[in-house]
Amino acid sequence: MANPKRKFSKARTRKRAATWKLAAVNVSICSQCQQPKQPHRLCPNCGYYRGKEIITPENA
Repeated sequence: MANPKRKFSKARTRKRAATWKLAAVNVSICSQCQQPKQPHRLCPNCGYYRGKEIITPENA
């Protein structure tokens, strides 16, 4: 089994780890109620998806 000849410095390790960032969540606008929602998902505000009512919202 191969072993490293010397220890990686903390700076080298942290420089490599610094590229792992979270991406911002994409947001689109619902065509029915104009509220922000995630794309390709049911609108949590009005219950519509692609122009059809899928569920009846509980806050209505």
